[in-house]
Amino acid sequence: MLAFCLSILLLITGNHVTTKNENVMKFELMQLPYDTGALAPVIGQQTVELHHGKHLKAYVDKLNELIPGTKFENADLETIVKESDGAIFNNAGQILNHNLYFTQFSPNGGGEPVGPLAEAINATWGSFEAFKKEFVDSGVSLFGSGWVWLAKDNTGKLSIAKEANGSNPVVKGLTPLLGFDVWEHAYYLDYQNKRVDHLNELWKIIDWDVVSKRY
Repeated sequence: MLAFCLSILLLITGNHVTTKNENVMKFELMQLPYDTGALAPVIGQQTVELHHGKHLKAYVDKLNELIPGTKFENADLETIVKESDGAIFNNAGQILNHNLYFTQFSPNGGGEPVGPLAEAINATWGSFEAFKKEFVDSGVSLFGSGWVWLAKDNTGKLSIAKEANGSNPVVKGLTPLLGFDVWEHAYYLDYQNKRVDHLNELWKIIDWDVVSKRY
């Protein structure tokens, strides 16, 4: 009888036994928009390869392992970050964070923003230089691992948000625009314990066109 039922099932499904987990959303490791050595010397090739190819890949693999059978198995990344906790939140948050992080850089970056984002920064901090100083100071003062973000609310008002570990401003209803990673794996090979030097150098590779589009 069992063999007969299995035969009927195979016939109905086109000789393929489907399972619930086959329809689970699978997240993929994002592709870098530049070569791994393109951001040197601000971020060295070995750091990019480890940060993207090892750390971020581990978060992606772990999230894909965790979500089957949960209410998040077909949710988008931002929804997972907003509504989850524990290990699912930690891994989803780090994927969202790093996707924003790696795409905000360019080997041809640097300079200052223009247009509405520049106007908003000047209105909030008085000048771009004043904003940069407060942003770096916030990253330096964040204890342990985490992120510092330039974020906006739904009115376009800007703020600097410090998030511990893998959290992201979306949990506070904000939109992340620019994020600096202050986990040691983001900078230790290039700057050792000199976090402030790392943060000050990152401005040289910011792609303000990308960041401005997020605003």
